[in-house]
Amino acid sequence: MTETPPPADLEELLALAADHGLDLVPDSLRTEEVGLDFRVAFARARDGQRWVLRIPRRAEVLPRAAIEGRLLALLAPRLDVAVPDWRISTERLIAYPLLPGTPGLTVRADGAVDWHVDMASTEFASTLGAFIAQLHAVDPVEAAATGIPAHTPAQVREGWRADLARVAEHFEIAPALRERWESWLAEDSYWPDRSVLTHGEIYPGHTLVQGERLSAVLDWTTAAVGDPARDFMFHRAGAPPEAFDAALAAYTDGGGTVHARLGEHCEEMFSASPLAYGLYALETGEQQHREAAAAALAPPADA
Repeated sequence: MTETPPPADLEELLALAADHGLDLVPDSLRTEEVGLDFRVAFARARDGQRWVLRIPRRAEVLPRAAIEGRLLALLAPRLDVAVPDWRISTERLIAYPLLPGTPGLTVRADGAVDWHVDMASTEFASTLGAFIAQLHAVDPVEAAATGIPAHTPAQVREGWRADLARVAEHFEIAPALRERWESWLAEDSYWPDRSVLTHGEIYPGHTLVQGERLSAVLDWTTAAVGDPARDFMFHRAGAPPEAFDAALAAYTDGGGTVHARLGEHCEEMFSASPLAYGLYALETGEQQHREAAAAALAPPADA
């Protein structure tokens, strides 16, 4: 995320917080502007407590936020890592005490990425695998009752097929990419035979670390009952083999079940990430997103 100096609308943000009972120190307020659904701010209250503020950008994100709040309440007592504790949740503001740890990565104003976690760390990988095991052990029926999407393995696979077809209607897809994705969808051995509660986007920007250990997990807007590989996908893409193996070992030690081609399935799923951006571009209708999605789906031959 990109952290900026105090915003131009500082007084409006302070007033919004005050309307919800938060007396913030003005010069402590910092914002992150790159979130697609929420503007995020960090600030210290006069009593010393540090807060995270999420300000909805559009009314249509509110129903999903209500679901996320119910899921967090379900998960908090069941996980060894921290999750946001929404002390304030209204149509105008969501706020929770700052969680322990440092973001796994941050993005500077100029776009440069600072990493705060070593993806080669087997200690981090082990704590990640143990967390995912706890998450996947949550009763999927109970999780679905919060309102998150819930899909059978067959529905997950069909959803990918539908997403590919929809994106292909509106964008050119490089032949090599389309052939790869269609082969992945057609091969039974890639696909798991169970659905579990997943976070959906576990990557360093959504995790906090203390030392080399996972301490908290943020942003549960993509949570769903579905493919367990979603929670391993980014680690598979960014970590060396020994770290990924450490995560799987901790996962199985915690009661998780690993299907035979999980690693390869994660690789194929990660390769299909441009489909999600294509869908987002269609949802927003914004030209800049359409152009970026088009470039990802059909990159130049010499790219």
